[in-house]
Amino acid sequence: MQPSVLSPNASFYLGPHGEPPLSRTGFIILSIIMAIFTGPAIIFNGTVIIVSLMHKQLRQPLNYALVNMAVADLGTAMTGGVLSVVNNAQGYFSLGRTGCVMEGFAVSLFGITSLCTVALIAVERMFVVCKPLGQITFQKKHAVGGIALSWLWSLTWNLPPLFGWGRYELEGVGTSCAPDWHSRDPHNVSYILAYFAVCFAVPFAIILASYTKLMWTLHRVSKMACVEGGAVAKGEMKVASMVVLMVVTFLISWMPYASLAMLVVYNPDVEINPLVGTVPVYLAKSSTVYNPIIYIYLNKQFRKYAVPFLLCGREPLLEDEDETTTTVEISTNKVSPA
Repeated sequence: MQPSVLSPNASFYLGPHGEPPLSRTGFIILSIIMAIFTGPAIIFNGTVIIVSLMHKQLRQPLNYALVNMAVADLGTAMTGGVLSVVNNAQGYFSLGRTGCVMEGFAVSLFGITSLCTVALIAVERMFVVCKPLGQITFQKKHAVGGIALSWLWSLTWNLPPLFGWGRYELEGVGTSCAPDWHSRDPHNVSYILAYFAVCFAVPFAIILASYTKLMWTLHRVSKMACVEGGAVAKGEMKVASMVVLMVVTFLISWMPYASLAMLVVYNPDVEINPLVGTVPVYLAKSSTVYNPIIYIYLNKQFRKYAVPFLLCGREPLLEDEDETTTTVEISTNKVSPA
């Protein structure tokens, strides 16, 4: 991918021959697409935060990570999402060099915090179900510690570009900013490699390991029950489906972005159309919509309060209780299908 040229105020993103990377119509289409993602993300994540503050039943240690993810995703939508809508509508990045650095830092901070929180949720569920430390219960101090670690981890790895190790630059068609994947400077390359390892590879490995252990435990429980088609077996299948959905959406959201970054780092001369380079960026930001739906609105406890809130007090038809009374609980207190 050829690095594009920034104007002196870092607002305009020009191709190697000085031409805009996209037509005016193309920018408008991108603005509309980003608005489709950003609007629901703000509504869904905002709803989670509000109903959590309104109902003390939701303020349990095992729900802290879910709320933390909603906060991080809301931050991503408000900074990266809204600014992308505005900048694409204008056809250029309108905040200048300082604004680019600030937006790149903010979006990266919220995005990596959200990604780390997804890993934290996987670990919490694994501990609750598998009890690797015996009968130690999951308490408030564990939840708060995990949340603090997710923010500290993200902050630690997103601060270096502000002090010279790595940098934030325009990406894709030049309407948003992120860590610079294109620079061949050794200091920048070393930062990107470290960033990829600790901010993507490590959380992904934790997610896979935690959910693999959880599924193995549920499988053993199902076999011990010796009741084919019984509640435990059905619960295991429902949880397995949710775990697959969580991992697949994680990969769809983040793998293209991480893969493109590594491709550019290892082969700086590769030519990638700016529009093609923008698609992984938007997929990563789209996780702000998937996350609340998968982790929260499929959670019966949150859904009980969130849906009426979204419908202004009206409650949809209740599901048949016989279909929802399984013995396993996944995202609140024990492992159960959402």
